[in-house]
Amino acid sequence: MVVDARERDAFRARAAAEGLTLSEWLRTAARERLEKGRPATIRSMDDLDHFFAERREAEAGREPDWDQHQRVMEHSRLKGLEPG
Repeated sequence: MVVDARERDAFRARAAAEGLTLSEWLRTAARERLEKGRPATIRSMDDLDHFFAERREAEAGREPDWDQHQRVMEHSRLKGLEPG
């Protein structure tokens, strides 16, 4: 694996601060990235609760109301009808 010397030093320092070797720290970071990219598997109510708790933490703001969604969709449909 090719890593810039500055990045390697920064990675190594962070790993040491967490009490890990550089290899352990990189494997942990890679596993976290893989887990984040994996689609949610929901097989129980606990899984569903966990899924929604993660979404609340990850996303800010408020979901637009249905009328606003419809206005956006209608605008998009009309825009697509304009000569290009």
